Amino acid sequence: MDYAILRQHVAQARRQHGARQRDVATELGLSEGELVAAHVGAAAPAALHATVLHADWPALFAKLAMLGNVLALTRNDDCVHEKLGVYRPFSHDGATGLVLGEAIDLRLFFTAWAHGYAVEDTGCGAPQQSLQFYDRYGDAVHKIFRQTSTDAAGWNDLVARFTHASQAPGLAPQRRPLAEAERPDAQVDVAGLCHAWASLRDTHDFFALLKRFGVSRRQALRLAEPRFASALAPNAITLLLSEAARRGVPIMVFTGNPGTIQIHSGPVKRVFVQGAWINVMDEGFNLHLRQDRVTDAWLVRKPTRDGLVSSLELFNAEGKTVAMLFGVRKPGVREREDWRALLAWLQEEAEPCQA
Repeated sequence: MDYAILRQHVAQARRQHGARQRDVATELGLSEGELVAAHVGAAAPAALHATVLHADWPALFAKLAMLGNVLALTRNDDCVHEKLGVYRPFSHDGATGLVLGEAIDLRLFFTAWAHGYAVEDTGCGAPQQSLQFYDRYGDAVHKIFRQTSTDAAGWNDLVARFTHASQAPGLAPQRRPLAEAERPDAQVDVAGLCHAWASLRDTHDFFALLKRFGVSRRQALRLAEPRFASALAPNAITLLLSEAARRGVPIMVFTGNPGTIQIHSGPVKRVFVQGAWINVMDEGFNLHLRQDRVTDAWLVRKPTRDGLVSSLELFNAEGKTVAMLFGVRKPGVREREDWRALLAWLQEEAEPCQA
């Protein structure tokens, strides 16, 4: 790879029409991680400069709280989730990390993390500094952006502390394995699946249920009893966000990828559609979701010790989860009645068309 030519192309795209680094990477047939890694050691007039970081993710996250206010960004192909706040408190158990702050709420699966960079972007307006983390395939798992209120000295000290001794440009991403095909429905113990679903006592046990019966999440919803899962029209997400804002119902929005799940808890206020995107642009929380890529929307109910817990779950054409939405709730507390009323309204409004 000719890094000089690539850097020149990126700089031109950034300065001429403000193209995002992810979009430029796609245009070039590269992963985003490859594009960033190509800018390790780059100097002006390059639009980006990247510094390789040590891959001791728990140690790095343990120091983030000292930075104060930053922006946390987690995305997948169809949804971008941004939260302003402080990375406090952080804890980890082996390769699983938790940030359980009032604003920044994360589940971190470090086995999926492979590369980290401190990035300075000078290609479009004022310089922007960030910490960016990628998986072994070169896809972003999480990003942290410095704000005007971020501790500048703390940011510089953290980058210096975790700078890797080797600063060679380049990243050789692994080829992502093909997704496993769903088992034929006829091979699934549907009766056992439905019985186990009805016996759930905690929503966190649902993943183990999927593994036990060898089904994908979307397949489980399709095979479930109607009292636990019902299909909605794909535009359910637009209807739900807009009506939640109108009614003032506090919600939880989960967005993630194999390395990170990011959660917003609270009301949404400024909701609007722009082209293919449904957006939330609130103080401290932004969401951008490609509503045209949602092919399946499901109203899902799971039994727990605290009663039924209901959610809206969204999938794309590949069966990947785009986002999940719940009513704000703490363990040991029953689900909010205003959330249930909102979902009852949604089920009437977003009833799928019959073929």
